[in-house]
Amino acid sequence: MAFIDYYQILGVAKTANDKDIKAAYRKLARKYHPDLNPNDEEAHKKFQQLNEANEVLSDAAKRKKYDQFGENWQHGEAHEQARQQQSRQQQGYGAAEQAFDFDGFGGSGGDDFSDFFQSMFGGGGQRGHTKYRGRDLNAELKLNLKDISDSKKQTLTINGKNIRLTIPAGVENGQTIKIAGHGNPGANGGPAGDLYIKFLVADDAHFKRKGPDLHIIQKVDLFTAILGGELMVETLGGKVKLNVKPETQNSTKVKLKGKGLPVYKKEGEFGDLYITYDLQLPINLTEEQKQLFEQLAKLSS
Repeated sequence: MAFIDYYQILGVAKTANDKDIKAAYRKLARKYHPDLNPNDEEAHKKFQQLNEANEVLSDAAKRKKYDQFGENWQHGEAHEQARQQQSRQQQGYGAAEQAFDFDGFGGSGGDDFSDFFQSMFGGGGQRGHTKYRGRDLNAELKLNLKDISDSKKQTLTINGKNIRLTIPAGVENGQTIKIAGHGNPGANGGPAGDLYIKFLVADDAHFKRKGPDLHIIQKVDLFTAILGGELMVETLGGKVKLNVKPETQNSTKVKLKGKGLPVYKKEGEFGDLYITYDLQLPINLTEEQKQLFEQLAKLSS
């Protein structure tokens, strides 16, 4: 995955203060908000990147790590610890070498020392063969609600290698998983780095997600609301028949149990589908219909 420059995403300089970052985020978030761009996938992606950039740059500790380690800021401390450990090992190796008197072993000196040093440290040539762990890789995988309605297997191509993974049902937007050993190869026989895959679950035009629960707004005509009746309601698994009670009021909310998303890592558990009724008044009434409503109004009074 290409490195994402959070400063560039927000359109600010690296010297920007907290006030500048906050102002830039608010301005761009309004422009790319999903509510204002319901069918614009690029706007949705931009909005997610803005949230990610703001989350890092508005946090002093995260911003410090990001400025220091760049794209590897989340794992920067581990990289730094490994580097320091390697440095200490190399310094200790050099100090041990200096502590021995080359001529103190008699004869040709150098050859005797080489044999002794090899028996102590595994060979004088080891200094040039320090094992280095490979660099971690980061990738993003775009999904929609249908993709996470059940667990699916998918093959990704990373650095020319095909990696088969299972996408767990119910993953959250922004959730990251680690696949050990699938990063860049190590040096001098060192272990490979890890692969971190971030799931980007796009907003849905029909369903609003809150954890494993889903929410929709369902239009109901006046006559069904007053007299009761049946409606066909869209769920992730297809349409289902819903009974509407007589004298149902506008904004009434009902729940379809178990019709939400699977609960992450909990086999057989599902969220619910919440339906809010949006009462639709009739328009373009005929004269006869108006007269009937007038009669109804007189009866009601």
